[in-house]
Amino acid sequence: MKDCISLAVGMAVVLFFMVFIIIPPVFRRFFSRITIFEFQKGLRYSRGKFDCILEPGQYWIYNSVTTITVVDRRMRFVSVPGQEIVSSDGILLKISIAAYYRISDPVKAIHEVENYQDALYLALQLSLRDIVQAMAIDDIMASRSTISEKILENSKAKAEELGLTLLEASVKDFMLPGDLKKVFSQVVNARKEGLAALEKARGETAALRNLANASSLMEKNPALLSLRTIQSIESSRGNTVILGMPNTVFPLPLKSKGNEPEEPSEPQEHE
Repeated sequence: MKDCISLAVGMAVVLFFMVFIIIPPVFRRFFSRITIFEFQKGLRYSRGKFDCILEPGQYWIYNSVTTITVVDRRMRFVSVPGQEIVSSDGILLKISIAAYYRISDPVKAIHEVENYQDALYLALQLSLRDIVQAMAIDDIMASRSTISEKILENSKAKAEELGLTLLEASVKDFMLPGDLKKVFSQVVNARKEGLAALEKARGETAALRNLANASSLMEKNPALLSLRTIQSIESSRGNTVILGMPNTVFPLPLKSKGNEPEEPSEPQEHE
């Protein structure tokens, strides 16, 4: 009886060691668990061949034959620093752009090109050069938003071939040569001065027109000048003003001949 008990205890001990000590390391050596998060996709390869796309979740894989490549699908940023480009009228300038994109097809992004971000960088760079080289410097300075729209439109197709969705592409900076900066500054200042002079001339013209209208109105109605003078005196305080108004402004009524006072007769001389 004791031998049976000892044998059972020994088997239990061996089973414990196998289950909790020996088997777990061996299991972890051949199998592993991988977690794919909500913003990721997994590409599963079996013996080097693409098998399927894994959605977010947890998976057990057999390490010796299975490989998982995790692809982050969150929005990414790529910057193209200042590119020296010659415009159509021979002006050398530097332009930098920034773009936002997201991986829409993980299979294309991983299988079609070695580095999809470098490929997108090159596509944006070439698109920028093609657009700017066909424009004059004045059009470039006046069409910054238009250039951004053209870059986005021209680069979208190439991005889709790489499994990417180009969300936005915009021009960050224009860098002009030093001499050209002074020229543009002078042009801007001259334009502002011209606008100021034009506005001043418009104001003076309006003032003269108002004066002419007022003069014409007072010429037709002479009493308006006196009324306006009285209004000005009423609004002022602490001043003493003496006015001499001509009879032409306020004509005095004349008495009839029958009522005219008799003029004093001159004394007659007696001889």
